[in-house]
Amino acid sequence: MPDKPTFDWRGLALPLAFVALWYAATSLHLVNTKLIVPPAGVLTTGWKELADANFYLGVALSLWRDLSGFAIGALAGVAVGTLIGASRLADRLIGPTFHTARQISLFAWLPLLSALLGTGDSAKVIFIAFSAFYPVVLGTLEGVRGVTAGHAEVAKVYGFTRSQLLFKLILPAASPQILSGLRLGLIYAWLATIGAEFLLVNDGQGLGNIVFKGRNAFNVELIVFGLLAIGLVGNVFNRIASKAEARLLRWRPPVH
Repeated sequence: MPDKPTFDWRGLALPLAFVALWYAATSLHLVNTKLIVPPAGVLTTGWKELADANFYLGVALSLWRDLSGFAIGALAGVAVGTLIGASRLADRLIGPTFHTARQISLFAWLPLLSALLGTGDSAKVIFIAFSAFYPVVLGTLEGVRGVTAGHAEVAKVYGFTRSQLLFKLILPAASPQILSGLRLGLIYAWLATIGAEFLLVNDGQGLGNIVFKGRNAFNVELIVFGLLAIGLVGNVFNRIASKAEARLLRWRPPVH
């Protein structure tokens, strides 16, 4: 039996070295400790935040916004990517508009969304959906266009209907690229969640608002704690997505 994978501690070398350098620089007063705060201050602030129920409510709200927007953007992205990739007519009708729209910076949509929908959850979820939509479309499009003519000929020989062609040939063959697009879309969705909470401040709740609150109070310890919390949650998302992708693609032969 293959050995069970273990945690690679080498990945902690750089963070630990950074913390050691950070501690030394602040302890020896080599930097302005009002701007580059000591690690102990961040830990104290972090414990206070972790003891507050509002912190967990904020995490839950951020996760709800992120997953809601991701689900909308991912479903729309797979549908549009499949349509453009499988239909020449759709590519000619929709393709130019899509490729033009994706050149627009995502944050350029925020003023329009806030004007139409305000600064509540609706605007945030739609913005997150936009963020996930583009990478999922591109991944799906690449996968669908990678289906060879030979595969299509085999499907014709077996008398596949249009729905069978889509669900038994095109989507399974494109699944590696689709899953890669979904994973990238999940990362973009999390970045957009924090950006939307920071820029579309409304209820003051969410992980992005921790950084905003720290900035307004010039509480650098709170800002650093918020950044660490955001990074850790994003890393958990990435690990879950990687494991899910690997499990769903177990049918592929190993790459040597």
